[in-house]
This record gives sequence, C-alpha cells and structure tokens, in this order.
Amino acid sequence: MSVISIPPLDGAAARAARERIDQLTKPIGSLGRIEELAERLAAIHGGLPPVYQRRAILVGAGDHGVTVEGISAYPAEVTPQMVGAFLAEFAAINAFARVSRAEVFVADFGVATPLPKHDRLIDLNVGLGTRNLAREAAMTDAELDRALRAGMEAFAYIRERVSPEIIALGEMGIGNSTSAAAMIAAFTEAAAETVVGRGTGIDDETLRRKTAIVDEAATRLRGADWRVIAREVGGYEIVGLAGALLAAAQARVPVILDGFIVSAAALLASRIASESVGYCIAAHRSREQGHAVALRHLGLVPLFDLDLRLGEASGAALAFPLCEAAARMVREMKTFAEAGVATATEPLNA
Repeated sequence: MSVISIPPLDGAAARAARERIDQLTKPIGSLGRIEELAERLAAIHGGLPPVYQRRAILVGAGDHGVTVEGISAYPAEVTPQMVGAFLAEFAAINAFARVSRAEVFVADFGVATPLPKHDRLIDLNVGLGTRNLAREAAMTDAELDRALRAGMEAFAYIRERVSPEIIALGEMGIGNSTSAAAMIAAFTEAAAETVVGRGTGIDDETLRRKTAIVDEAATRLRGADWRVIAREVGGYEIVGLAGALLAAAQARVPVILDGFIVSAAALLASRIASESVGYCIAAHRSREQGHAVALRHLGLVPLFDLDLRLGEASGAALAFPLCEAAARMVREMKTFAEAGVATATEPLNA
C-alpha cells in the first residue's frame, strides 16, 4: 500500500466559521456542541459547509473464521441473510436511512456465501471470510492490501453514482466484534476485559471464551505495527471500511462513524494516515464498552448516547440531521448586525 496523502483541515475556514457563529443572534456558546460540529464541518469543507442534501451510507460486510470458536450468539449464515435484508430495504438501517434521506449501499468485502447481484451491492469480495484469528493470521499481506483498495473502490463507486457530500460507515459480519476488540486492544494496549463486550448478546461463558481469545491475540501483538495487527486479527469489512474512510478523507468528504466495529476501522485508518481522523464525526457511543476506549484514543467525542449496539450504521444514520442542523445554523442564521438586533453589550436604545 502506497503512502496515503490526506489534505489538511482548513484552519482559516474553521476560524471564520467560529467568528460568524459567535456573532449569530444567540448568546455565545448557547448551541453547545452543534457549534463545534459546524466549525469541524467548515474545516473539512474549506468554507461554509453545504446542507448535505446528497447523503450516502456504506455498510461493509464480511465473515469471520473465528466464529468456529463459538463467540457469537448467531450463526455465520446471518451475515448474508442480513445483507439481503439491507438490499430489500426492510432492516433498521433502511428505516433510519429513509428518515435521514440517505442512500444505502452494501460492499461485500468478504462474505463467505456468494451474493446475488444488486445495483446497491458493491462486489469487492477479497475472500470467503477471514481465517480463524484464534489459530492463525486472519488474512495474508496481499489480502490486506486488496481489502484496503476495495474500500477505496467502494467509495469511488458511491461517489460516481451519488457524489455524496457526506458519508456514514457501518458494518455487518457475525464474529466481527471479536475481531474489532482484538484490533482495539492491540492498537490501544487496553486490557482485553475493558474492550470485549457481549456483541450479539452472548452469555457469561461465551464472554469468557471471547475475552480469552482477544487477550491472547492482543498480548501476541503488543507493539506491532498496523499492518501486522490488521493482518493477524482484522476483518475484511473492517479493513475495507478503513480504506473507504481514507478515500473519503482524500476527497474532503465528512465521514460519520457508527459504533464499536467502525471505530476499529477508524483506528486502523488513523495509523495509516493520522490526518484522516480530522474528517471523522463520531455519531454515538455504543453500549459496547470498548467503543469508549477507541473513541478516547481517536480523540473523538460522540454526538449522542442512545444505548445502541446494533451496527449496520444505524447510529451513524441518526447523525445526518445533526450535521444538517449545524450547517444550516452557520449558513442561515443572521448575525446581530445583519438582523439589526441589539447585542448584549449594546445599549437597547442605540
């Protein structure tokens, strides 16, 4: 993989946005983190942000060999079945996408079952599921590079069709919370028990087994570089989403991150090109405990916490209206001077 060049955020645009925000017809700081969001969006766009009429959601899908260790409450067959639900438009992400006026695309980065063609299914399959990370490397170096390129190709596919002004990332893959936990533990050096959660709703015994697998992997990978970590314990869809994130950042398109698994992809992208984090917006804090660990290391504060843990970009989709609100605030509100309204320090009879 060649060096990824990400354009720097536009500090002048951010400062201009902040100056305008502080002059809008409201007490300074009264719109809290919506003001911070508008400032970030201006820095990404290089000026006043658009109101984000063109919105896309990319759900990366892949299977995981580690499922044979009994670490999920659901069988691997659920991955292709849920991809079918996304394409048939009756899953949670489809309902939320309709609310958010976003178009949903699914990228097959590594589903083990061949999928029927569909105009919203991007066929970029790197392999029919990763290998069992508990016993061997999840993928080869060549597969790692192909997965990263596939993610960039997925973004290019979406860009060609809808030219998104903003994109949300989500995932589907039975077993991927084990892969994500191992990646996050390896990248952050956090203890396995602080990043492993119940995923699909596993019982105590399964949780202990899952934690032991993640602990062994993280111990083995302590101090390893991003290539080794991604190769040893990554998922095709996690690596693919990292590639999509990098491509979006190169195009100066804001990236809304979903939950726990997507945060592992963001950590990987940040190790490949640290500037990419500046283009990320953390939608929510997942109920998976490791999500907070990943967000802290990324330096991102989520916009909301609704106790979600579904995946599919379901949380990310709910952040689109907040981004639109932030953009409309800075674009459409008038300043005190424009509106002819007295400021707090201006005499009322002036």
